[in-house]
Parts: sequence; structure tokens; C-alpha cells
Amino acid sequence: RFKKVYGGLNWNPRLRPPLTEPGVDVKAGEYLLAVQGKKIHPPENLYSFFENTSGKLIEITVGPKPDGTGSRTVQVVPVSSDIALRNRDWVEGNLKKVNEATNGRVAYVYVPNTTTLGHIYFKRYFFPQVNKDAIIVDERFNGGGQVADYYIDLLRRPFVSYWNMRYGDDIKTPGGTILGPKVMLINELAGSGGDLLPWMFRKFNLGKLIGKRTWGGLVGTLGFPVLMDGGYVTAPNLAIWTEDGWVVENVGVPPDIEVEQWPADVIAGRDPQLEKAIEVILEELEKNPPKKAKRPPYPVRVKK
Repeated sequence: RFKKVYGGLNWNPRLRPPLTEPGVDVKAGEYLLAVQGKKIHPPENLYSFFENTSGKLIEITVGPKPDGTGSRTVQVVPVSSDIALRNRDWVEGNLKKVNEATNGRVAYVYVPNTTTLGHIYFKRYFFPQVNKDAIIVDERFNGGGQVADYYIDLLRRPFVSYWNMRYGDDIKTPGGTILGPKVMLINELAGSGGDLLPWMFRKFNLGKLIGKRTWGGLVGTLGFPVLMDGGYVTAPNLAIWTEDGWVVENVGVPPDIEVEQWPADVIAGRDPQLEKAIEVILEELEKNPPKKAKRPPYPVRVKK
């Protein structure tokens, strides 16, 4: 039985959910009755019916009742992994929680790594929310990749000016900014670029870090010489230091507010770290509400 049907972006090959394709429309609560005409009988291994079907057009039979009453056969293209769909569902769920808990005042942006996917996610979620008063940046489980200065540059851009428009509301420069309070979620499974991102967040005093100490592995391996048998050789060949000495490696980045993510809470559908971030950002908004600039009187440029 389909307990949950994951959504996605049907136009995006990386986030294409097979069961929501046009003409398929499988609903949660319906039953999977057959695959390629082969009926499913418990306790058979469900996954065995889908061997060698990834990326191929197949037929499945689904219906509202286990006896086959009202069933229908639809064509789907299975994906090789549902990790991306599950991850997006988690991100969208967090976004919804933050929106509801803050009455839409706080943006939520997830950064899965500091390379291609991180850039995609950051742009996808940050810029549509720049009209909000504050932001929670979630970099838990961040897999690293490249130097994380791109995200920090956008988060710390200073206000320059407003522009009075002949029609509509005034706009600000730079446009892609959230000028209000900021917090960042971190955990022990964020490392490399996922260490550097919160380290820089703290260095530039952007806000509080909430969660658990990061992994602490910022030594990098650039270049992978290929061996004759197709294997690779890796070796550490860069490490971070500042005017204060060597930093981060084997230490990680500790949070300002430590919050444990106990399995029992997660299983129950809770996210204590995100809940704390919401609590803190609302307190920050209460103490430092966004400044509402008052437009000066229009100048009189023509004199009698």
C-alpha cells in the first residue's frame, strides 16, 4: 500500500517523481497490485519486481482496494534512487514548518553541500524569499565541496539605498538580500565546506549557530592521479590557516546553542534543532525588528 507519494519537479530529471507524472496520479492509500502483469503476493520481496527497470517504461496496476476492485494500469518510469525525492520532501517540509511558525516572516534555506547542488539549492530557495524579515540557513549534513564564500557574500551584503518608483513600491539595493536576523543550523554530519560555512558565518558575526559541533575535516584533496588499473590515489594537499593559526581541522565548529537530535524525537516527526532555530529567530526579530525606512519628502527642483 502506498503510505506516501513523494512530490517533486516533473520537469527536472533529478527530481522526477514517477507516481505524479501526467496520467499516472497515484494517491496515498492506494494499493500496488501488479508490476508488468505479475501480481504481487506478500511476503514476496516488493523490490524484486522492479529489478532492471530503472529508467525504463513499465506498467503497474494500482487500485483503491486490495482485491483489485476499481483497479487501473498505468505506465511509469522508475528512478534508480528515491534519495533526492526524500531530501526535497524533507526540505519542503521544513520550509512549511518555518512559514507556519513565523507567519511567513522568516525564510528557510537548505544548503546540502558547497558545490553544484549547494549552489542550486541556495539560489532556488534564497532569492524567492528575499522579501522576508529574517532567515534560517540549514547546513546540516552538508557534504562540502568548494570554499563557501559565495553564500557568506550574499548573506552579509550591506544595504545601500532605496529607489522610489513612479509606480509600485520602493525597492532596495542590493535587491537579493535579507537584512534582518540570521541563524544557522549545523550538525556533526556537516564537514569540509560544511565546516567552513559555519566558521565563516561566525567570523563575520552573522548570527547564532544552533545544533551540534561540525565534523572537523577541512584538509582537502585536490586532484586524483589515476592508476593503470583504474583506481585513484588521494593525498591531503591543502589546509586552512588564518592570522590566529591553524583552525577547524580535528576540532570542527561548535554551536552557540547545542541541541541534541534524539532518534525518538525524529521518529515522532519532531526536529528539535529546527524548533530551537525558530524560537531563537523569533526572539531576535522581537529584539531587532526590521527597520521601516520613511521616504523623505519629494524635493522641489523648480523655483519661481
